Amino acid sequence: MSEEMAALEANQNWDLVPLPSGKKAIGCKWVFVLKMNPDGSVSRLKARLVAKGYAQVYSIDYTETFSPVAKMASVRILISLTASHHWPLHQLEVKNAFFHRDLHEEMYVEQPPGFIAQGECGYVCRLKKFLYGLRQYPRAWFGRFSSVVLEFGLQRSEKDHSIFYRHSGEGCIFLVVYVDDIVITNSDSSGITSLKTFL
Repeated sequence: MSEEMAALEANQNWDLVPLPSGKKAIGCKWVFVLKMNPDGSVSRLKARLVAKGYAQVYSIDYTETFSPVAKMASVRILISLTASHHWPLHQLEVKNAFFHRDLHEEMYVEQPPGFIAQGECGYVCRLKKFLYGLRQYPRAWFGRFSSVVLEFGLQRSEKDHSIFYRHSGEGCIFLVVYVDDIVITNSDSSGITSLKTFL
């Protein structure tokens, strides 16, 4: 939990403020996950602060929520291409993916359980950036991620919006994004290195 709180504070996700009149703060909770190694042993314990997004009200707290997710057929085709061409396959997970996007709506959450600031009892967190659990976070993160990979020079597939690609004289790069997991394959090893550095 301390690691998660340190990441939130380093990223300046919120300001502690008194709750303005006429506003409501939604709750938050800790979610605990066991990360496993391929052999089944425990790699680490992970705690994530999650907003209780189910308490958000449509058209007041959020409007759009849709975010594309990779189709399984697309993932299978990518893996098939990788295997048949003997290309390397790179898997990346964006740590604290949703913390990196600015929040434009005025949102308040209660202080995290177990981490109520000394002398700030009764204060709430005015969010400046997203938290996991907010209904609009996947859409916002995917929008930000898309703009970054398009800036790098990849193009978005018209058939599956979670697939990005680039064909050049050096080879081709394919990238599939599923929420905050990214799979990349290529025939252009220098391109993949520069893409990973860019991300």
